[in-house]
Amino acid sequence: MASRALTPFQLTATLLVALLATCHAGSIAVYWGQNDGEASLAETCASGNYEFIILAFLPKFGKGQTPELNLASHCDPSSGGCRSQSKDIKACQRRGVKVLLSIGGGDGSYGLSSPGDARQVAMYLWNNYLGGASSSGPLGNVALDGIDFDIELGSAKFWNNLARDLKDLGKNGGKTVLLSAAPQCPFPDEWDGGAINTGLFDFVWVQFYNNEECQFSAGRKAFMDAWKKWESVPAGKIFLGLPASKDAAGTGFVPASELTSRVLPLIKGSPKYGGVMLWSKFYDDRTGYSSAIKSDV
Repeated sequence: MASRALTPFQLTATLLVALLATCHAGSIAVYWGQNDGEASLAETCASGNYEFIILAFLPKFGKGQTPELNLASHCDPSSGGCRSQSKDIKACQRRGVKVLLSIGGGDGSYGLSSPGDARQVAMYLWNNYLGGASSSGPLGNVALDGIDFDIELGSAKFWNNLARDLKDLGKNGGKTVLLSAAPQCPFPDEWDGGAINTGLFDFVWVQFYNNEECQFSAGRKAFMDAWKKWESVPAGKIFLGLPASKDAAGTGFVPASELTSRVLPLIKGSPKYGGVMLWSKFYDDRTGYSSAIKSDV
């Protein structure tokens, strides 16, 4: 049977429906690096499931300390072993995947003692990870796309200075330095709040887990109250941070079917909705969570 051509009106309507369907299409961000037995960076990016890979962590820096990278058993930075990751990082970036370094974490020795200390840390990150002066940083000759602030301990001071310094270094160096933050869902966040309020952050992946008062299991109202508060911050896109399996966090796991049918419909209409962040690749490898949710994110 001969197919009929669409009239201009039908074509416009079809395109509009397609546009509406994709205008709030989200991305998946995933943390990588803290577990033995997770897929390599190259395999992670080749899956096509993720738009952002967050390397976890740089847990030691600031206050005069020599910064130290920790990628668990993936590589030993002290012997230069993590420079071998440069090939995979570049392969990810060629696919259009943004690769960020997460500083901080739930366990570490980090903090900033002054605006000058923040400036020193920014220079270190710029030169060693963001394509500045060093061609032999801990990850080899790479230029990562940005820095993730996962500040969970110590003082809340001077993180705003660090954010400004990183953005300024990028601007002066002709490069866009992406900034992201991973605050806890109780609002405002004790550590990241001041930095986020600078208005310089491109992405905020809020940890809606291990926080029983605002994660989805607390009920729709408590969850939406928290989400709306996070929507109000002067940042680019807000992501729903979740564990990729029950084992990945103490509380807050949402089964994939429940996420796609009950949770995402509540937040996808937001102009600031960015997608879902997962902790972590290791757990996602075991559950296939990202594959289960990708078409609905």
